[in-house]
Amino acid sequence: MQCQCIQHFGQPLIQDERPDMTPTGTEVILEVTAAGVCHTDLHMREGGVDLGRGERLNYADRGIKLPLTVGHETVGRVIAAGPDAGEIDMTRNYVVFPWCGCGACDVCRQGDENLCATPRYLGIHVDGGYATQLRIAHPRYLFDIGDLDPARAAPLACSGLTTFSALKKLGDSYFDQPPLLIGAGGLGLMCIRLLAALGAKAPVVADIDPAKRAAALEAGAAAVIDPASPDVLSEIASACGGTPPRAILDFVGAEATAKLAFNALARNGKLVTVGLFGGAAPWSLPMITLKSVHIMGSYVGSLTEFAELIEIARSGAIDAIPSTVFPLDKAEETLNLLEEGKIVGRAVLSPATQV
Repeated sequence: MQCQCIQHFGQPLIQDERPDMTPTGTEVILEVTAAGVCHTDLHMREGGVDLGRGERLNYADRGIKLPLTVGHETVGRVIAAGPDAGEIDMTRNYVVFPWCGCGACDVCRQGDENLCATPRYLGIHVDGGYATQLRIAHPRYLFDIGDLDPARAAPLACSGLTTFSALKKLGDSYFDQPPLLIGAGGLGLMCIRLLAALGAKAPVVADIDPAKRAAALEAGAAAVIDPASPDVLSEIASACGGTPPRAILDFVGAEATAKLAFNALARNGKLVTVGLFGGAAPWSLPMITLKSVHIMGSYVGSLTEFAELIEIARSGAIDAIPSTVFPLDKAEETLNLLEEGKIVGRAVLSPATQV
């Protein structure tokens, strides 16, 4: 098997060749057909996340072991199964739930494996999908994609699930007016599609990149905003129906976007921060109280939410976001394009694609 690995944090991915995988117990082995490329993969290559004020979350200090095959948005076909895995249709393509927990703690038993204290996330704690083969701990993490294109289905494991879980945290009462989305990358564009599928109002989208603002309009945004505008708060309020938005999703997670989101948010509104760009919160503590706002984080999503999302996707209700397919051996170059902001929508690696 071939894989694209982090050998050392802060250095380019290295192509490696390893023995083919053999399953044990409940494990299944997939032949990878598509692997989405995510900003989290950039953080993995870099080796951590900027926490602001001179602090940093270093993955090496958090027990992340190298070498590591990255990638957590994966579709593949089962080519081998352990003796306890049960019967599996090996003719189907499956998208993999990557946010696996220990499976035994109270959090996991409640269905929130993505919040497990001892996680086993694919591409983060264990080898992921930038490879020709992928090991999965249990068939419960496999979801038949039906007639969906694998390149379209792979991003559902992160950009789809992350946006879906974040939207559910807003609650239905926050869809009386258009929500504000900050960031029109893969997450933002996916969110526009999901809002349409859920019957919610089309959102207002803010992004510094004109090309991404254009992509947001094409995807169905009600309006787009340039955050650099001197009247940005007035423009946001006007686009949201004449009043400040009561629901904001920040898909960037930078100090500048956090500041914009807080300043734009209506009193008693809800801000869900999703992105991991980095930095520290720029909010005044007294203003959180005076505005009576709700600020919460949302990290990926649960196994139950993923099952619900896949059902929606298989029904055809979610229009495809723009995606570009690259060969697996171009993983490093693809990550660089993402880092430079040159990917509109989602990039997907395909082991079968040739240069």
